[in-house]
Amino acid sequence: MDVNRRRILAGSAAGAAEALALPVDAARSAPLISTLGRDATQYGVRPNSPDDQTRALQRAIDEAARAQAPLALPPGSYRSSMLRLAKGSQLAGVRGATRLVFIGGGPSLLSAEGADGIGLTGVSLDGASIALPPRRGLLHVAAARDVRIVDCEITHSGGSGIWLEQVSGDVSGNILTDIAVTAIVSFDAQGLIVSRNTIQGTRDNGIEILRTASGDDGTMVTDNRIEDIKAGPGGSGQYGNAINAFRAGNVIISGNRIRNCDYSAVRGNSASNIQIIGNSVTDVREVALYSEFAFEGAVISGNTVDGAAFGVSVCNFNEGGRIAVVQGNVIRNLIPKRPIGTAPDDDAGIGIYVEADSSVTGNVVENAPSYGIVAGWGRYLRDVVISGNVIRNALAGVGLSVVPGAGTALVSNNVISGTPRGAVIGLDHIKPVTPDLTQDGAQRFAQFVISGNAVRRS
Repeated sequence: MDVNRRRILAGSAAGAAEALALPVDAARSAPLISTLGRDATQYGVRPNSPDDQTRALQRAIDEAARAQAPLALPPGSYRSSMLRLAKGSQLAGVRGATRLVFIGGGPSLLSAEGADGIGLTGVSLDGASIALPPRRGLLHVAAARDVRIVDCEITHSGGSGIWLEQVSGDVSGNILTDIAVTAIVSFDAQGLIVSRNTIQGTRDNGIEILRTASGDDGTMVTDNRIEDIKAGPGGSGQYGNAINAFRAGNVIISGNRIRNCDYSAVRGNSASNIQIIGNSVTDVREVALYSEFAFEGAVISGNTVDGAAFGVSVCNFNEGGRIAVVQGNVIRNLIPKRPIGTAPDDDAGIGIYVEADSSVTGNVVENAPSYGIVAGWGRYLRDVVISGNVIRNALAGVGLSVVPGAGTALVSNNVISGTPRGAVIGLDHIKPVTPDLTQDGAQRFAQFVISGNAVRRS
C-alpha cells in the first residue's frame, strides 16, 4: 500500500482545523462523551435545569454500571438528592464545569456501600450548606475496594466532605473548601492514598486517619495543601488539626504544606510507627507535630515549623508512648501561649519535647520563649540522646528532668547560643531547680552525660 506522507499531514491538519471550528460547548463535551462511554443526557438528565434531577441521574448511574461503562456528565449544574453508586460506577465530568448540587432529602449527595471499583473524576459536589447527620460525608463510601476520587471539587458541605469506611484506593488532586466538619475522614482503611488535595476552611479537622481499634493502617498522606482549620467545637486538641492519625499504625505523612490551624499541624494519637517527614508548617497555635499516648515508634524528620506554641512533642510514656527519632527539623519563632482549652499546666514556647527511648539529633531551634529542647516530665524520662543540635535565642537551651526515678540522658556536641537562663538546666516537671549543668553540678546526676557542648553565654 502506497502511503503518501503529504496526505497524512494534510488529513491531520484538516482534523485539527475541524476541531478548532467546533463551538466551545461542543469541543468540551464531545470528547468526554465519545471517549468515556454513556452520555447522561441520553437518560433524560438535563444540565442547568431548575428541576430535581435525582430520578434521571440515578437511572443513568444504574444503567451505565450495568453496562460496565463510564457515565459522562456534560458541563452544567444538576440539582439532586442522594444518589447511590453501584459496583463499578464511573462518573466523569468536566473539571470545574460539571456540578452536582445537593437539595437535601438524604444523608449524603453521593453514597456507596460494598461497591468496589467506583470512580469519580472531574465532578464538583456542592452541599449547599445543608446539614448532614453525624458521621456522614457529602461523598460517603463504605466497604469498598479500589475507589478512585480524582480531580473533583467538594464545597459547602454541611457535614464532612469525603467519608470513607473500610476503603482502599486513591483520593488525589481534589479541592475541598468550606466544610462544616472534616474535609476527608478514613476509618479502618484497607490501603489508601490521600495526596495532592487542597483543603481550605474546615471547622473540625483537615484529614482524619482513624481506626476503631489500634492496628496497621498504612495510609499515605502526601503532598496536600491544608489551610485555615478551625476548632469549631472547642475541646483540648480533638479539633483544629490539619492531619490527625488515631490508632492508625504505619501511617506516612509527608510533603504536606500546612498553614493556619487552631491546634496542630500533625497529631498522631496512639499511632505506632508513624512517619512525619518533610512537611512545611506555619502559623499553628498548639503543638505543631505531635506523637502522643500509646504508641511505639515515631520518626519526625526534615520538617520546617515557623510559628507554633510548641514545635515537636513526643510524649505520654505513662501511657506507653516510646521510641522516637526527631532529626533534622528546623523549628523557630515559637509563641509563649497555647489555646484556651488545653490543660492549664501545659507549657508553651518549647522547640522539642521527648520522654522515652528517643534520639534528638541535627535539629535547629531558634527563638523559643522557653526551652529549646526538654527531656522528661517528672519521673517519665528514659534513655534519651540529645546531640548535634543548634539552639539559638531561647530562655534556656536544654531542660532535663532530675526528679527521683528519672532515667538516663546524653547531652553532647550541641551548639547552644543566647540562652540567658542557662545551657542545660535540671527540671522538676517544668520548674528549674539547678544552675547551668554545663558549668557546675552535673556530677550530682550520675544518670546524665553532659559533654562537648559549645556554649555561648548571652
